[in-house]
Amino acid sequence: MDHYQAALDRLYDLQKHGIKLGLSSTANMLDKLGNPHLGLKCLHLAGTNGKGSVGAMLEATLSAAGLRAGFYTSPHLVRFSERFRLNGQEISQERVLELIETVWPAVDRREPPTFFEFVTAMAFVYYAQEGVDWAILETGMGGRLDATNLCQPQVTVITNIGLEHQEYLGHTYAAIAWEKAGIIKAGIPLVHGVTQPAARLIVEGRAAELGAPLHRLGREITCRRHAGGAFSLNGGLWSLKDLRTSLVGRHQPGNAALALGAVEALARAGAPVTPQHFRQGLSAARWPGRLQQQPSAPGEPTLWLDGAHNLPAARALVESLDLVRQGRWPLVMILGVMADKDLAGILGLLTPAADRVVYSRPRYERAAAPEALAAAAPAGAPPGQVEPDLARAILTARRLAGPRGAVLITGSLFTVGEALALLTPGSQPDWP
Repeated sequence: MDHYQAALDRLYDLQKHGIKLGLSSTANMLDKLGNPHLGLKCLHLAGTNGKGSVGAMLEATLSAAGLRAGFYTSPHLVRFSERFRLNGQEISQERVLELIETVWPAVDRREPPTFFEFVTAMAFVYYAQEGVDWAILETGMGGRLDATNLCQPQVTVITNIGLEHQEYLGHTYAAIAWEKAGIIKAGIPLVHGVTQPAARLIVEGRAAELGAPLHRLGREITCRRHAGGAFSLNGGLWSLKDLRTSLVGRHQPGNAALALGAVEALARAGAPVTPQHFRQGLSAARWPGRLQQQPSAPGEPTLWLDGAHNLPAARALVESLDLVRQGRWPLVMILGVMADKDLAGILGLLTPAADRVVYSRPRYERAAAPEALAAAAPAGAPPGQVEPDLARAILTARRLAGPRGAVLITGSLFTVGEALALLTPGSQPDWP
């Protein structure tokens, strides 16, 4: 086994510590590492869905302005190195090894970190070493007790609230909103797109308590969609018309509006960003595995991937399925979902939108058995079949779709990641 994979395996072994929400372990590691996070200018993102899209738009906008922009995200789809981007380029394996070897001596065996805590410490060290102008940090879960919440942001963004990770974050919109509102800092601008009244009350109440200037989607920032995929945005500083984004989906103009709110906050603070940089950033943003179309040869069905891993993401996918179909028939959906998700809810949304379904799974221990997915499908679901091996599921779906059809692989980012690896010659996912 090569040195890189051995180092990753040691890192993945930290997953045996599970998920623990808290800041002390990460804080202690960072203290031993010289507190690299304290000198970073950060944009901090929380929310149930859309964090990655907003982050990708911000990264591309700052890059267009000639700034060094880091983007830390999770999970990765195929390669661990995807988690650390700098101006759109992922980190090298050599640098990953250096960071792992830098952080290990800071680990206290009496308080072993989780996998995410260790990797977050790596991100802080990396972006401090690189001297980035801005580090864009996506929370892993929640916000208040998330390891990334040790940053000192100049802008915070909460995209939306959904019922997710309820065993850790709570069982109501208000409870989950309280956890995500934990990223709000005193006097630091907050941009948000929270819609549920109870959740919005929590988020805006917390902002008021901390004196955080508030920029709400639909109030201080507005979005108007036009025919053909164009849209207009109005913020506190700029009014922009005929915008387009490289990211596919009817929900993306809303994400662009949140990104505009964050960019305007930076501009107010003196950052050298302009409306033209923002326009360029929307066109250049890259966020794989989310309504991503793969190249297909003539005579083959089109092939799309989307990691619709929870109910809000499944709804967003269904609302954009006409962009996938583009008049093609049949639409064959490959579904692989994690066992701890709301199987009946997700399948109840997704399967009626397809013409045929192939139930499969990625090679990941948390994945639901394909037979369980088939059993969870609603009454009246389209014809389906079970194919546990994802590679064979893709071949089956392509055959069923034929040259006039479309194939959509969805249900989990793990499913999408393994599919991307299978569709890329020489690629191998480096999940545990």
